[in-house]
Formats: sequence, C-alpha cells, structure tokens
Amino acid sequence: MRKHVVAAAVLVALVSAACKSVPDYSRPLPPGAPALIELKAGERRPDFAGEFARREEILPALDRSIAWTRSKHAAQFFPKEGITLDRAIASLERFREVLKSAATTEEFKAIVDEEFTIYKSAGWDAKGGGVLYTAYCTPILKGSRTKEPGYGHPLYSLPPDLVKAKDGEILGRKLADGSLEPYPTRAAIEANHVLEGQSLELCWLADPLDAYIAHVNGSAIVELPDGEELRLGYSASNGKDYSSLGQALVKDGEIKADRVSLASLRTWGKQNPEKLSRYLARNERFVFFTPIEGNPRGCLNFEVTPRRSIATDKELFPRAAMCFIEAKPDQKQHLGSFALDQDRGGAIRTAGRADIYLGIGPEVEHEAGETRTEGQLYYFFLTPTALARRPQP
Repeated sequence: MRKHVVAAAVLVALVSAACKSVPDYSRPLPPGAPALIELKAGERRPDFAGEFARREEILPALDRSIAWTRSKHAAQFFPKEGITLDRAIASLERFREVLKSAATTEEFKAIVDEEFTIYKSAGWDAKGGGVLYTAYCTPILKGSRTKEPGYGHPLYSLPPDLVKAKDGEILGRKLADGSLEPYPTRAAIEANHVLEGQSLELCWLADPLDAYIAHVNGSAIVELPDGEELRLGYSASNGKDYSSLGQALVKDGEIKADRVSLASLRTWGKQNPEKLSRYLARNERFVFFTPIEGNPRGCLNFEVTPRRSIATDKELFPRAAMCFIEAKPDQKQHLGSFALDQDRGGAIRTAGRADIYLGIGPEVEHEAGETRTEGQLYYFFLTPTALARRPQP
C-alpha cells in the first residue's frame, strides 16, 4: 500500500535524538549489524498466550502471508537475515496448524515455545533496545474527478518517465536520451508543474493537507460529489526521503510538542494556509497512486489487515513473517498482538521503527495520528529441529 507507505503518525513524530537520554529510533543499523537477535535461554519472552483466544482475527492476515510466500515472486527476497524461503514458508504454515489444532491456550503456548525460535528486532541501538510504534490508515477524503471550485489539489497516477525496479525501488527519471536522473522533489514537481498536461490527475481534493495525508498513508478513499467512492492505492514515490510536518512545526515553535496530533495539524493548517504550503514543500517525498478494487494492499500485493499488518524496513526484515508487537509496561497505548510483516514503511530506514495498519475512516485516522508507543518487536521462525521434521515439498 505504501511500499511505500509512510505512516500517518510519522506526521507527528518528534525529534527524540535532541535529548541524549531518549532513544534515537531513527538511527540506522551500523553496516553489517544483524536486524534480528535470537532470544537466548532464560531471556524474557513475550507474553503471547492470550492471543490464542483471538486466533480467528489472526488467520486472514496469516493466510495472505502464506499465499505470498508460496508465490513465484517470493524467492527473490530470500534469504533475509539468514531466514531461507523454505523456513519462512514452513514457519507460517506450522503456526497456522498450531492455531487451528491446539485445544487450549496452554497447549498453544507450549507448542510455540518448543518449536519456534523467537527473535527480537535489533531496535534503535542495534542491541535489541526497542522500537517505536506508530500507525497508518486509509483516510476518507472529499474530492472530485475534475478540477472545479473547491477542489484544487490533485492526486496523480504514475508518470511514464518514472522508472522503478521489480521490487519497487525507484531508479529515477528517464530522459529523452534514455539516461536516468533522480526524480524531482516535491517542491520541484509543484513549482515547475512537472506533472501537468499529461492527464495524470486521478482526482482533486478540497484541502492541501488532505492531499498530503493521502501521500503520507499511501492510500485513500475519495468521496465524490455524486456519492461514489474512488479507492486509491500506492503505485510509487519519487524515491525521496520523507520528512515530518509535525516535527518541523515543533522545531520551529509553531506547535508545542505535547499538542501535536493530526487534529492540531489540521487546525494549524486552516489558520496558516500560506505557511502550510511552505512547510508541505519541505517534505521531498511525493507519492503516486493507482485506482484499486477492495482494500489497500501492502508491498506483498495482498490486502493489509487492520491491526494485523505492520510495515517495516524491508531492506532489513524478512517479508510476510509472523511477528508480535509489544509495548513497554508504562506506555499509555497497550499493544500486545500477533501481526504479519506485510508492508514497507516508506519513511522507515531503521530497525527501530514499525508502523501498524489500523484500517479505514476518521476514527482510525484520529487514532493513527495519536499512536506513538515504545516497545519491542519479535519474529517467530521454526527451530532447525522443528523444520527438519516438516515434510519436504
């Protein structure tokens, strides 16, 4: 969906590195450092047993991960962090078997403890120090298929001169002589009218911040004047890094750090329309969309599941894997659930960050804008012994 997808809550991310006592969750891993760290004997393990009672919520996302790992596209992304494709497939399929066959919570936990190796993310410090969870969603926005009074902010389809690799990496802008150059930044695209006159406009939105929110989340449902809905999913970006509007406003003293939320950003934008344009242009990343049927898809090209799909840095972590998201005990927002790593965080270039997909609509849009929770991220893969017991394909 975002392959992409930049998180709604990253809009309101604050500068944690400014204070040495606060973890820098944006810190990239040192070269060669592992992204996954195996839990050793006696080390504290996540308390996942209660999720057995919610197994029916887990299965749809799990089935999509299994389908993807069984597809012809999956092999190119493995091995990753020492995890082979065979181990990834077997781990997901065995986890499904345990969810379906275990008679009790105790049996479920016992089998998982015996058969699965649990890894934790290397986190912000490359030592398992933890991750920062934010969230993203699919907003519902007002728009029109044509430019008309009240609708002046377009969302664009993929331009023909943008070149990307099979895995979605942006290679650049193709010139007339066939060579490539970096694709223009957001500011350059808008100032130089790069996309105009090519019939690339999919729709026009009423508010510039709405268009920005669509870019941040990588998908949107646009309510048209005639009552129809236009569903848009992520197609590509210009390949530039994302920078946070909320962070910039806090840094410049426009909004207090403890007051940053999506609602406060909207209020500030309405009160400061000229300033808003300048701040939006600071974010060099620009997203392109495509019409979709159904719900938004992640980087596996399967629908993402509310509260059961997460986005991470896919240069670091194995795709489609079974994860457990855990919050620190003192966090206001309690997280403690299984999820599948099914999306790419366009703003995430670190082991210290993960985004949770929350769903569609204004309620989850508000929640996504408020989500900023510290915790730990775990991955589950079959032990070598359990893997060896599996029937060979």
